[in-house]
Amino acid sequence: MNRLFPMDVDLHTVSPLNLAFVGDGVYEIMVRERLVCLANRPNKELHQLAVKQVRAEAQAAALDKIFSQLTEQEALVYRRGRNAHTSRTGGDYHKATGFEALFGFLYLSGQTERLQELFELILESNEI
Repeated sequence: MNRLFPMDVDLHTVSPLNLAFVGDGVYEIMVRERLVCLANRPNKELHQLAVKQVRAEAQAAALDKIFSQLTEQEALVYRRGRNAHTSRTGGDYHKATGFEALFGFLYLSGQTERLQELFELILESNEI
């Protein structure tokens, strides 16, 4: 997964909610690609399976699976996202926002191999 556009922005100054906006899409496309590669299924079934994996509760659980493997910088990006003020409340939503911010940061900084590593860790204990 390569970035599509060059970016001349210091990602440490980008709002964690903006990182989460990108990361949400990145994670969803990774889940969708995985589902399609596993089996040919009707679109409705694919959609239902994807939603199970990308909802806040599932992203919070995914974060729990990878947190111990995060670098210092990755953990910092996650915490920035988790602590961002969102319109949603609840621990899972804050965790999911941090998770999405991490995926957005890694994607925008061109660290796609690291994204793949983290996704593989999530898959090890998931039935995606």
